[in-house]
Amino acid sequence: MRHGLLLIDKEAGCTSHDVVQDVRRRIGQKKIGHCGTLDPDATGLLLLTLGQGTRLTRFLIRAPKVYEGEILFGKSTDTYDASGTVTEEASTASLTPDAVTTAMRSFEGELMQTPPPYCATKVGGVKFYELARRGESVPEKVKKVQVWSFAPTGELQGDRVTFRLSCSSGTYARSLAHELGHRLDTVSHLARLRRLQIGGFAVDDAVLVADVETAFGPDPPRPAFIPFDAIPLPFEEIRTDAQQERRITHGQTVLVRDSRIDEGDWVKVVNGRREFVAVGAVVESIGDDGVRVVQPKIVFK
Repeated sequence: MRHGLLLIDKEAGCTSHDVVQDVRRRIGQKKIGHCGTLDPDATGLLLLTLGQGTRLTRFLIRAPKVYEGEILFGKSTDTYDASGTVTEEASTASLTPDAVTTAMRSFEGELMQTPPPYCATKVGGVKFYELARRGESVPEKVKKVQVWSFAPTGELQGDRVTFRLSCSSGTYARSLAHELGHRLDTVSHLARLRRLQIGGFAVDDAVLVADVETAFGPDPPRPAFIPFDAIPLPFEEIRTDAQQERRITHGQTVLVRDSRIDEGDWVKVVNGRREFVAVGAVVESIGDDGVRVVQPKIVFK
């Protein structure tokens, strides 16, 4: 069984679950998950976790995301993207490049966002899109998200504009595209979306599903597979000696001296051979010399 991360460049026309199933079949491994879905029409980076890597999903799924795409003004749809049915049309005669840029920039910062009616968000164990397909009303489940950058990447071309979006995990680009039209006194929807980055992982390093076997070869064309021990996590790494490693593998706390970490922080624990031993949490700070008590939370050895 392979353990690690696999970077896939998802193509349009399939769900994230479809990709997982296809990769399972191609490499002959059942234990595979993913870190954040992409809509069927969307393309780009999908981060798959393999083997022991599946236990790290919760730390990777919250990473910031970067997208590029295109918004079409003048038509809104029930799904907020091009896959849906047109629900309203409106004039775009008053649109100007400056107005579009200003309106897009107005979303930057912390905001409360309502997910689109057709999405995988759940209420009472039922996904929104299941309710919408049955013709039932979808509740407004507002959540806080962060948009660091939302701006055009080219001139307004007729009723279309291309954009780049940098945002927190859980932000719906479809909802931003839908709301943008309202702020410009028209309507709009997301015409195209591609995910470029998840945290420090980039789509330029990913492979298509059809080429997934090449990621595990002796001379891979792209660094799409990251072995388990080399997985970067969004927190500090600490190295243990042999005695500390034994304690960690038995679920016992260890003392470390590291001023980079503080009480409440997560840490990646490796041994002297730089093998991934555990994910731990700093449960206590002792004195003023940087001594910390680390409690293992997920043990791999």
